[in-house]
Amino acid sequence: MSDLGARLRARGKRLTTQRERVLAAVGRLGHATPEQLAESVATDGGPALPVSTVYRSLEALQELGLVGHTHVDHRVPSYHLAEHATHVHLLCRGCGWVGELPLDVADELVARVDAEVGFAADVSHAAVHGLCRTCREDP
Repeated sequence: MSDLGARLRARGKRLTTQRERVLAAVGRLGHATPEQLAESVATDGGPALPVSTVYRSLEALQELGLVGHTHVDHRVPSYHLAEHATHVHLLCRGCGWVGELPLDVADELVARVDAEVGFAADVSHAAVHGLCRTCREDP
Protein backbone atom coordinates (compact mmCIF):
# COMPACT_ATOMS: atom_id res chain seq x y z
CA MET A 1 0.00 0.00 0.00
CA SER A 2 1.33 3.44 -0.88
CA ASP A 3 1.92 6.15 1.73
CA LEU A 4 -0.96 8.12 0.24
CA GLY A 5 -3.18 5.04 0.49
CA ALA A 6 -2.24 4.55 4.14
CA ARG A 7 -2.91 8.22 4.95
CA LEU A 8 -6.32 8.09 3.29
CA ARG A 9 -7.29 4.85 5.04
CA ALA A 10 -6.24 6.32 8.40
CA ARG A 11 -8.88 8.99 7.81
CA GLY A 12 -11.52 6.51 6.72
CA LYS A 13 -11.04 7.22 3.02
CA ARG A 14 -9.85 5.09 0.14
CA LEU A 15 -7.13 5.73 -2.41
CA THR A 16 -9.17 5.82 -5.57
CA THR A 17 -7.96 6.10 -9.12
CA GLN A 18 -9.83 9.39 -9.36
CA ARG A 19 -7.95 10.87 -6.39
CA GLU A 20 -4.63 9.72 -7.81
CA ARG A 21 -5.46 11.26 -11.19
CA VAL A 22 -6.59 14.56 -9.64
CA LEU A 23 -3.43 14.76 -7.50
CA ALA A 24 -1.29 14.09 -10.59
CA ALA A 25 -3.15 16.82 -12.51
CA VAL A 26 -2.56 19.32 -9.68
CA GLY A 27 1.14 18.48 -9.85
CA ARG A 28 1.22 18.94 -13.63
CA LEU A 29 -0.67 22.23 -13.72
CA GLY A 30 0.75 24.03 -10.68
CA HIS A 31 -2.29 26.27 -10.08
CA ALA A 32 -5.63 25.16 -11.45
CA THR A 33 -9.35 25.48 -10.88
CA PRO A 34 -11.43 22.34 -10.47
CA GLU A 35 -12.71 22.84 -14.01
CA GLN A 36 -9.17 23.06 -15.37
CA LEU A 37 -8.25 19.93 -13.41
CA ALA A 38 -11.23 18.07 -14.87
CA GLU A 39 -10.07 19.08 -18.37
CA SER A 40 -6.53 17.89 -17.61
CA VAL A 41 -7.69 14.58 -16.15
CA ALA A 42 -9.77 14.00 -19.28
CA THR A 43 -6.55 14.02 -21.33
CA ASP A 44 -4.51 11.64 -19.14
CA GLY A 45 -5.67 8.49 -20.88
CA GLY A 46 -8.42 7.60 -18.41
CA PRO A 47 -12.10 8.37 -18.58
CA ALA A 48 -13.31 11.93 -18.06
CA LEU A 49 -14.34 12.81 -14.50
CA PRO A 50 -17.28 15.01 -13.58
CA VAL A 51 -16.27 18.28 -11.92
CA SER A 52 -18.18 17.12 -8.81
CA THR A 53 -15.80 14.13 -8.52
CA VAL A 54 -12.83 16.47 -8.90
CA TYR A 55 -14.18 18.68 -6.09
CA ARG A 56 -14.67 15.66 -3.78
CA SER A 57 -11.18 14.40 -4.60
CA LEU A 58 -9.69 17.83 -3.87
CA GLU A 59 -11.54 17.96 -0.56
CA ALA A 60 -10.09 14.59 0.50
CA LEU A 61 -6.59 15.53 -0.67
CA GLN A 62 -6.80 18.89 1.12
CA GLU A 63 -7.86 17.20 4.39
CA LEU A 64 -4.63 15.20 4.17
CA GLY A 65 -2.54 18.30 3.60
CA LEU A 66 -1.53 17.21 0.09
CA VAL A 67 -3.14 20.12 -1.74
CA GLY A 68 -4.10 23.64 -0.80
CA HIS A 69 -5.96 26.39 -2.51
CA THR A 70 -5.63 30.07 -3.14
CA HIS A 71 -8.23 32.57 -4.23
CA VAL A 72 -6.49 34.13 -7.20
CA ASP A 73 -9.74 35.65 -8.41
CA HIS A 74 -13.19 36.26 -7.01
CA ARG A 75 -14.76 33.12 -8.44
CA VAL A 76 -13.36 29.66 -7.76
CA PRO A 77 -10.23 28.71 -5.85
CA SER A 78 -7.06 27.63 -7.60
CA TYR A 79 -5.55 24.41 -6.23
CA HIS A 80 -1.86 23.57 -5.89
CA LEU A 81 0.28 20.96 -4.19
CA ALA A 82 0.67 21.72 -0.48
CA GLU A 83 4.45 22.06 -0.72
CA HIS A 84 3.89 24.72 -3.39
CA ALA A 85 2.24 27.11 -0.89
CA THR A 86 5.52 28.90 -0.18
CA HIS A 87 4.81 32.11 -2.02
CA VAL A 88 2.55 35.12 -2.32
CA HIS A 89 0.32 35.00 -5.39
CA LEU A 90 0.01 37.99 -7.70
CA LEU A 91 -2.87 38.40 -10.16
CA CYS A 92 -3.01 40.96 -12.95
CA ARG A 93 -6.51 42.39 -13.38
CA GLY A 94 -5.62 43.39 -16.93
CA CYS A 95 -4.39 40.20 -18.61
CA GLY A 96 -4.97 37.52 -15.95
CA TRP A 97 -1.25 36.77 -15.45
CA VAL A 98 -0.56 34.89 -12.20
CA GLY A 99 2.85 35.38 -10.60
CA GLU A 100 4.61 34.41 -7.43
CA LEU A 101 6.97 35.98 -4.91
CA PRO A 102 8.58 34.37 -1.84
CA LEU A 103 6.43 34.61 1.31
CA ASP A 104 9.07 36.68 3.08
CA VAL A 105 8.23 39.71 0.91
CA ALA A 106 5.09 40.04 3.06
CA ASP A 107 6.84 39.64 6.43
CA GLU A 108 6.57 43.33 7.29
CA LEU A 109 2.85 43.42 6.42
CA VAL A 110 2.13 40.24 8.41
CA ALA A 111 4.07 41.60 11.42
CA ARG A 112 2.29 44.96 11.28
CA VAL A 113 -1.17 43.35 11.04
CA ASP A 114 -0.30 41.20 14.05
CA ALA A 115 1.08 44.16 16.04
CA GLU A 116 -1.86 46.46 15.30
CA VAL A 117 -4.83 44.11 15.55
CA GLY A 118 -3.45 40.80 16.86
CA PHE A 119 -4.32 38.94 13.67
CA ALA A 120 -2.00 36.24 12.31
CA ALA A 121 -2.36 36.69 8.54
CA ASP A 122 -1.81 33.78 6.14
CA VAL A 123 -0.74 35.46 2.91
CA SER A 124 -0.20 32.14 1.13
CA HIS A 125 -3.98 31.69 0.89
CA ALA A 126 -4.88 34.82 -1.07
CA ALA A 127 -3.64 36.81 -4.02
CA VAL A 128 -2.52 40.41 -4.37
CA HIS A 129 -4.47 41.95 -7.23
CA GLY A 130 -3.08 44.70 -9.42
CA LEU A 131 -1.57 45.31 -12.84
CA CYS A 132 1.52 43.64 -14.27
CA ARG A 133 4.30 45.69 -15.84
CA THR A 134 2.96 45.19 -19.38
CA CYS A 135 -0.60 46.21 -18.52
CA ARG A 136 0.65 49.27 -16.60
CA GLU A 137 2.70 50.38 -19.62
CA ASP A 138 -0.14 49.96 -22.16
CA PRO A 139 -2.07 53.24 -22.54
